[in-house]
Amino acid sequence: MSAAALRIGSLEIVLALAIFAWVAVRPRTIAGRTAENFTPVRIELEIFERDGRRHVEAICPVVIGRSSDADVTVIDSEVSRRHARFETQNAVVYVSDLGSHNGSFLNGHPLDGAIEVLPGDTIDVGVTRIVFLGQSTLQRREV
Repeated sequence: MSAAALRIGSLEIVLALAIFAWVAVRPRTIAGRTAENFTPVRIELEIFERDGRRHVEAICPVVIGRSSDADVTVIDSEVSRRHARFETQNAVVYVSDLGSHNGSFLNGHPLDGAIEVLPGDTIDVGVTRIVFLGQSTLQRREV
């Protein structure tokens, strides 16, 4: 086998490994939303604020913010009125930043789009830390 053929084979292997690595570490983003893939989900959060901590249970979608109109209000001057949102698709919970001034962070990384959250993940909004504890699917009532 010639050196050129070996070099091409090596490049194919490197390219395949690069594609595999990209697929393995790509963000877990949300796809298009339709009525068929909406399942009511209750989420549990532990919110650590300057004054202490509190446990919150809410049904998605849940908006986090400083405004009294937010589903979960946080007292933090660095948090926007509508800062971040938890939403679901196919019983998977995602978090996204709502264009806040200071941004939102999932496990220390800036949120860019809707990213899947898993139990134990931390979401930082301002100086407030939110720990995602888990989720449970609600049963739909038949009419």
